[in-house]
Amino acid sequence: MDVEELIESIIRALMFLAGILGNNWLAIRSLPGKKSGIRTNEILFINLAVSNLITNYLVDLPDTMADFAGRWFLGETFCGVFRFCADLSETSSIYTTFFISTFWHQKLVGSLKRGGAPVQLDSLCLVGCLLAGSWSVALVFSIPHFFFVKVESGNGSKEDCIDVFPNAIARQTYEILYLTLANAIPVAGIVFASVQIVITLLQNQRRIKGHNSDATKEMVKDDNKSVENRRDDTSDSAVSIPGTSNAASLTHIHSPSRPKEGRSGQSSPLNRETNTESRAGAQPNLSRPSQMPAKPSSSSSTQVRAAKSVVAVASVFLVCWLTHLLLRITNNIHTSSILVEVASYIAASYTCIIPYIFLHGVKKLSCSCKG
Repeated sequence: MDVEELIESIIRALMFLAGILGNNWLAIRSLPGKKSGIRTNEILFINLAVSNLITNYLVDLPDTMADFAGRWFLGETFCGVFRFCADLSETSSIYTTFFISTFWHQKLVGSLKRGGAPVQLDSLCLVGCLLAGSWSVALVFSIPHFFFVKVESGNGSKEDCIDVFPNAIARQTYEILYLTLANAIPVAGIVFASVQIVITLLQNQRRIKGHNSDATKEMVKDDNKSVENRRDDTSDSAVSIPGTSNAASLTHIHSPSRPKEGRSGQSSPLNRETNTESRAGAQPNLSRPSQMPAKPSSSSSTQVRAAKSVVAVASVFLVCWLTHLLLRITNNIHTSSILVEVASYIAASYTCIIPYIFLHGVKKLSCSCKG
């Protein structure tokens, strides 16, 4: 094995280890707790992890071992299993990603636009039927690999596990149906759901900014009104108190027999009324905190975070699978072992990246020892 092949084998081994760790972690963290039942998103995450683990254990691991050995040494029987599992897990993973994107789009719209209204994919029965249908489609496209595989010797003693169809028409028919039903349709659904998620997030952000600006304007108006009220109260008290003192002095002049304490007795009720009015004028300021815009609920924030992770996963998915799709189409036109190898690496990179993005999105990336 030369240096270039050794580097490729090491990279493949690291991708395999990252995929094993991430998908097992996603499956374990998605298991329901002791006090709660299983939910729709947990079923989808577990199904995605199982699909990717099939790729990790039965596709990436044998491929990595064959890379280190320099040839396919696992026999023609396991060659059929290898090709069967490759398309089975790939199709299931693509459809599950599509279901996850659709589910979180519905949850996001239900939370932000309909006040947390229930969504269609919250039904465990419906999700179970969809997943069963996706596994059925995956089985239909994977079974032919048991009959059309071969261990072919290449240059020197190197052996590769490849698909060998009876003729070119059969191969092209299979590839067209597989790429259309198992790749193009779910990829289009993922793109549509991701675009809708981005539009919903932008509309919600614009709505929040508008609400905050309106609330700020109302607070400024209330502050101005309270300031004007305080000024009016101050001016009224300033006018009434001197007039009262003059009347008291005049009464004192025309009534010399009135005791001196009467002056203080007449001024004290006015002072009490003035103090009472000033306190009453300060009361509207106490209700100001209630006019602050309410913060978004924790459930809405969680769904926004999860929806953003779905968009991130969709971006990685499109980069990986569109490239993978183009390589397969190109290989269908002009067969090349290099294109097959590159497509295999791209598919492996997807399965080892997305578990960590989903774990971060649902705040389960860190280990928690609490029950």
